[in-house]
Amino acid sequence: MKQKSNFHYAWWILIALSIIVGVGKGAINNTSGLFLTSVTNDLGFGMGKLSLYFSVSAVVTMLFLPIGGKLMAKYDTRLILSVGIVLQAGAFALFGLMSSVWGWYVLAIPLAVGGVFITVIAGPVIINQWFKKSNGLALGVLSAVGGGIGAIAQPVAAGLIDGLGWRTAYMIVGGAAIVIVVPIVMLLIKRSPQAHGVIPYGAEEVTGQEQQQQATGEAGIDMATAKKSTALYALMLFFFFITSIASFSMHIPTYLTNQGFDITFAGNVMGTYMIGILIGSLILGFLVDKLGSKYTAILAMASGIIAISLLLFANNSTAIITLAVGLFGLISSSIGIIAPALASTIFGKKAYSEIYSTSSLGLAIASIIALPAYGFVYDATGSYTSVLYAIIIMLVINIGCVFVAFNNKNKMVAQGFWTD
Repeated sequence: MKQKSNFHYAWWILIALSIIVGVGKGAINNTSGLFLTSVTNDLGFGMGKLSLYFSVSAVVTMLFLPIGGKLMAKYDTRLILSVGIVLQAGAFALFGLMSSVWGWYVLAIPLAVGGVFITVIAGPVIINQWFKKSNGLALGVLSAVGGGIGAIAQPVAAGLIDGLGWRTAYMIVGGAAIVIVVPIVMLLIKRSPQAHGVIPYGAEEVTGQEQQQQATGEAGIDMATAKKSTALYALMLFFFFITSIASFSMHIPTYLTNQGFDITFAGNVMGTYMIGILIGSLILGFLVDKLGSKYTAILAMASGIIAISLLLFANNSTAIITLAVGLFGLISSSIGIIAPALASTIFGKKAYSEIYSTSSLGLAIASIIALPAYGFVYDATGSYTSVLYAIIIMLVINIGCVFVAFNNKNKMVAQGFWTD
């Protein structure tokens, strides 16, 4: 093994990974909504029809996730990530050549397959390989950098759409993602710490604590008990609604243009949204440690109610709209921070992976349903007003879900179901 230095190579991995995942999420996934109005206006099909491609992508993601996990474990990480970004960003670039809505549906398949590697698996898997301590810090940095990259990419993409048209903008954004990510993957990412000749960051300390962790780290509620609990279904509902709520971010540019604002303003506001994700990731991570997941979740939902209320009653004030969308970014960052924290606090570590994956069905179902549903409501009514009121109701229900889940947890603990 290489001698230790003050700067462990794991931090280079985190820097590289943050850029890779940040480009996949911030520059590709999160700019997708900016294109919707221009594409539908130019090609003449409805918003609901076009946004169905997000549902196709979500279904493919669900089906491919277990396959992607096996491939990433079997093959060189650099090969997997390089192929992943070529599929994801390449499909995004090819949207610029399409003239039928079926083009988006077909290209959603490689878009999703590549996205599974880049935006879903890469972060937790590689961080778990390289960090035996400070995992939470690493995940927080990963999320925050993604928000920062998105904050830059949103106004840039909007400017490209406004100046060069949506076709050229698709190709530039997709092509730039490949040009940025592939060299970073090849230069900085390593297959594993062992392949690089080092041990994971903090491995010595974790090894020293191994017996204590084995004694205390696996306490919790088993899967058989969780399946029968109200808490599990309350958590699934929470996951479903939080993802449905966050999905509205894709429609914010259309909402703003429908309110009379131009695409440039929409892009700048979406940049603020990404800053909201960046800052929100750090704030929520801090609050989960200080206040616990229960009260952090309630505060986040309350912030969402304020954000949507501001959007509804902004009266076209650019300052209030910008503040509201930035605050809405806090809700989107909740998915990666509050959702897993709630699962861990309510059910413990004993069957965490099974319980979290079961709860995550709510996330997957919401990804398939919510985006096109919002689009069809807009097509039917010409407005997102009813959607915004529905989101407020969902936020209130989520607060209720938190209370229900924790009350049921207390009953299970009192009945002796929390075991080592």
